[in-house]
Amino acid sequence: MKPFFSGTTYDTPDDQPRLLMDRLFLGTRCFFVGGYINEIIKARSLAVKDCYDNKAWAESSYRVFKLIEGCGGRFHLRGLDNIRNCQKPVVFVSNHMSTLETFVFPCIILPFAKVTFVVKESLVKHPLFGPVMRSCDPIVVSRNNPRQDFQTVMTKGKELLAKGTSIVIFPQSTRTTKFIPEEFNSLGIKLAKAAGVQVIPVAIKTDFWGNGKFIKDIGPINREKHIHMFFGPPFFFEGSGKEEHKRTVEFILTNLKAWENIV
Repeated sequence: MKPFFSGTTYDTPDDQPRLLMDRLFLGTRCFFVGGYINEIIKARSLAVKDCYDNKAWAESSYRVFKLIEGCGGRFHLRGLDNIRNCQKPVVFVSNHMSTLETFVFPCIILPFAKVTFVVKESLVKHPLFGPVMRSCDPIVVSRNNPRQDFQTVMTKGKELLAKGTSIVIFPQSTRTTKFIPEEFNSLGIKLAKAAGVQVIPVAIKTDFWGNGKFIKDIGPINREKHIHMFFGPPFFFEGSGKEEHKRTVEFILTNLKAWENIV
């Protein structure tokens, strides 16, 4: 699969034009929401026919990426070489702000590595999202039974990693623009340690796409806010995992602080 991004970084060009339809909707989110729902419907149509493979997933992800740019989003991607240079599967451990990263990560990662996500059960049962999510063979957790969820992640996670599939995990209990280290669990670190694979820490700032009051995935878009993603250097474990967890948290905090004054 040909990568969508070359080099180690990517920045949305300063002269990136706004899509005409987005302008015609007078700066509202209507065109953007309609566009990404259309992509979900197309993906669902392929998924129910068992035709939604990694290539189709990456391509639909990239179309959402370009939709975001066309609706005023400005991306700043860093550390792309850290994904490109990985020869074996890894665990991506990231903070979680919005729906945006779930849609965009595939077009960044899939050209270099098979990948799936740890997702909540409601997503795979959703009438619209469900077939799409199930086609990606995710690790499904209930969020109701922490002990069982831990066992599920460890068991299926190790199986997938052994078969060459990398895993994205968001250790926070929910999407939030506030990063609270105490609420960032070490599940991703424990999985990587148990499977004997490296971790790639990921720091993101994706509050361009806000969370909705009634439907969380259909929130406002904030065109004045830049979108930042930094995929850090991969690392192995040298001890119990506590230092590695601390290192991941510090990586996210450091980058979020650096981005504070960038709208």
